[in-house]
Amino acid sequence: MGEVVQMHFTTVDYVIFALLLVASAGIGLFYAFSGGRQRTTQEFLMADRSMSCLPVSLSLLATFQSAVAILGAPSEVYTFGTQYWFLGCSYFLGLLIPAHIFIPVFYRLRLSSAYEYLELRFNKTVRICGTVTFIFQMVIYMGVVLYAPALALNAVTGFDLWGAVLAMGLVCTLYTALGGLKAVIWTDVFQTVVMFAGQLAVIVVGANQAGGIAEVWRKAVNGSRISGLDLNPDPLERHTFWTLGVGGVFLMLALYGVNQAQVQRYLSSRTEKEAIMSCYVVFPCQQIVLSLGCLMGLVMFARYGENSPLDKGYVKTNDQMVLYFVMDVFKDLPGLAGLFVACLFSGALSTISSAFNSLATVTMEDLIKPHFPNMTEAKATLLSKGLALVYGLVCLAMAYLASLMGSVLQAAFSIFGMVGGPLLGVFCLGMFFPWANPTGALVGLAAGLAMAFWIGIGSFVMRLPGPTPLPPLNTTALPLFDNMTTTVMTTLVSAAKPRPTGVEALYSLSYMWYSAHNSTTVVVVGLLVSLLTGPMKEKELTPGTVFPVLGTLLFFLPERYREKLCCITPLAQKPKEINTQPYQMAKRDRNGAAYCKEDTVTEDKETESDRAQTEDEDLETRSVLPSCQLTAHTVQETAL
Repeated sequence: MGEVVQMHFTTVDYVIFALLLVASAGIGLFYAFSGGRQRTTQEFLMADRSMSCLPVSLSLLATFQSAVAILGAPSEVYTFGTQYWFLGCSYFLGLLIPAHIFIPVFYRLRLSSAYEYLELRFNKTVRICGTVTFIFQMVIYMGVVLYAPALALNAVTGFDLWGAVLAMGLVCTLYTALGGLKAVIWTDVFQTVVMFAGQLAVIVVGANQAGGIAEVWRKAVNGSRISGLDLNPDPLERHTFWTLGVGGVFLMLALYGVNQAQVQRYLSSRTEKEAIMSCYVVFPCQQIVLSLGCLMGLVMFARYGENSPLDKGYVKTNDQMVLYFVMDVFKDLPGLAGLFVACLFSGALSTISSAFNSLATVTMEDLIKPHFPNMTEAKATLLSKGLALVYGLVCLAMAYLASLMGSVLQAAFSIFGMVGGPLLGVFCLGMFFPWANPTGALVGLAAGLAMAFWIGIGSFVMRLPGPTPLPPLNTTALPLFDNMTTTVMTTLVSAAKPRPTGVEALYSLSYMWYSAHNSTTVVVVGLLVSLLTGPMKEKELTPGTVFPVLGTLLFFLPERYREKLCCITPLAQKPKEINTQPYQMAKRDRNGAAYCKEDTVTEDKETESDRAQTEDEDLETRSVLPSCQLTAHTVQETAL
């Protein structure tokens, strides 16, 4: 029972891996020395708001398709069957809601940081709490994302562990710090292509060796790995249609609706219409990625059946199992194993480069600029590049810490899932409930985070292996692989144990419900506290920060009641009202927004009812934009 040592990389594999890093760095350098040469914060952090739909959508896809997920989905399907595929049902609502609710609100306010919204809607304290929570979440997450695949690779192939970590960390830091968001988005596009190629190669060759796709399917059916629709409503059940299809929607909203890494991509789009389109394009791509992961799991099953390399002791964890399988399939085909490893590291690179860029943006916009409003553009850009560099080095330090944490790796992944829910809750509280006030938002966020950590840590401690003997298929001690996966409990274990009650039942909640449960906690606590401390009046609200969803739902109430409930605030307001607010003026002028508002508003009124914009309005906006930006720069200079 030892690890198999004969699986080593050939020179061709190393060359392919090196080419990936060189190409990624090349794209970064290209954007550092072409176009506007990243001389303004607008270009460095927001890609000059000039991106078209396709690169943005592929970048959205790549950002959370990390190496951890590439290794996680196949081993999940290999072990438990295709139930996981029903997660695809949640993508539909999980992308429609951001497209028609979050994007219009953020885009029309012309924000740079999603947390800027929290100040406009509530106050500065809420904004800083949101920012700090996000920084904490991303810093922990990116270290693990960098370290986990390198560790698996090292265990299976003897690939130098710190060589891989340093090569990735430094290349990524280089192109993010030099090329800005444009470089991050275009390298994401390149890395998405590499990811698809790597996964396809494994499936095609693996299925061929197993005797064709029909044979793979037959073996999977015989091994009862093809799952039907499980409509069990029990929230403690790890994966059912409801936990994946409904709980998954909240996970998707936390990722695609309010996460700065994604919001920044929407805001870098040329027009609001392109931003919405990019959400629609991500949908089929997400389905393809999910199906590829599931297929790879089935091909693995066709090859090994019930005798997994894990049971034989060839590998120690599930994520190493996928790599072992890839090396096994490609042992006579030099170069293809290198392609899969390039695919794996593309996943890691795209995730951490987005993390660096979004962290640099929130630190700049939320923590530094408010204190130094007179900073020159050149200084601000230099500082943003410095921040991207610093976060790159912090990421390497976190990867080192991850190596010391060992089995606590699982807890680090949980943090990503635990923090996303409460942040989603704060945004929903602000966007859908006009009477929610700043005190409610703060207390709600604190309650949501407390609840998240209580359940997260409680379930982690509860699942630590105790003296009781467990069935052989138990996977409790494994580090985690899926981005948001926070729990690994097998169906066998849950079948063997009596149904938990009381607090234990709360700890046994399926990880897919974490986001929904925590965001609901924030909204409920936030609304109660707001009603107790005096709800916000409609005239106190910043125009354009509330999405009129309640007004639409309560259409049957007479208008005076709806007015009492603040339910008639329209999404878009006249620019006069916006310009009367000195904070917003100073804040927006550098984005060229305060004066574009009128046109963006008229142009976008139709999107509110989910209709496509007409071409004339599009033309009108384009003809107006240059003059808007001129006005903005003049105001900025006079302010200085």
